[in-house]
Amino acid sequence: MPRKNYIYNPKPFFNPPKNEKKRSAFICYAMKKASEIDVARSKLNYTLLPVDPKTGNVLIRFRRLNEHRACAMRAIVLAMLYYCDVHSKLVKASIEKLSDECGLSTFSKSGNKSITRASRLISNFLEPMGFIKCEKTNNKIISNYISKRIFLTPMFFALCNVSEKKINYFLSKQKNICQGIEDQKIFLSFSDIKIISKLDEKTARKKILNALINYYTASELTKIGPQGLKKKIDIEYNNLCKLNKHK
Repeated sequence: MPRKNYIYNPKPFFNPPKNEKKRSAFICYAMKKASEIDVARSKLNYTLLPVDPKTGNVLIRFRRLNEHRACAMRAIVLAMLYYCDVHSKLVKASIEKLSDECGLSTFSKSGNKSITRASRLISNFLEPMGFIKCEKTNNKIISNYISKRIFLTPMFFALCNVSEKKINYFLSKQKNICQGIEDQKIFLSFSDIKIISKLDEKTARKKILNALINYYTASELTKIGPQGLKKKIDIEYNNLCKLNKHK
């Protein structure tokens, strides 16, 4: 095969699945910022010292980006942002999934899949440069590949031209929204209180749970979470018990 044709899919791009839920305003903002610049030709790629993730030593002999790897980087950076949980900075997608959706996976004539192009970009460039941190999971090998968890570092967001101030603003805004939901009280009707107060504890808690589900929206319930919901049920049940004592 001629040298110029040795790379499969020389122009990869990130193609997210159509059935995925809508991303947050911050993720959309970050992806837009990353798309407006050439992350593969950022000054950071030439000024940062690459470090061996295992030893912490500076890598003297280090392969920089050629055009094919640069194209792969442009695609996979957007994919990592798309699947990033802003709070934990965890990329909620496997390397195989990132490879597939960026068009970096290849197949042999016998049908065997290879994600080498994506995995090498991650292990041999993005991680040594400090843009990401990888952790091997305790899970068994999935689809013949060792599972890794990928975390985006502050340097990754700097690469995408997303400031730390913008990240902190988003997190602060989310915290205020969640706090506002936590501070809200459920108001049971007088008839509901009379009915629930006569029930045994298990049935009463179930009735309160149903009232909570009807009171909050689906997105609010997601933010409250199972533990927060349990806490609210405890509070409302205790309030009912206090009312009964004062009758």
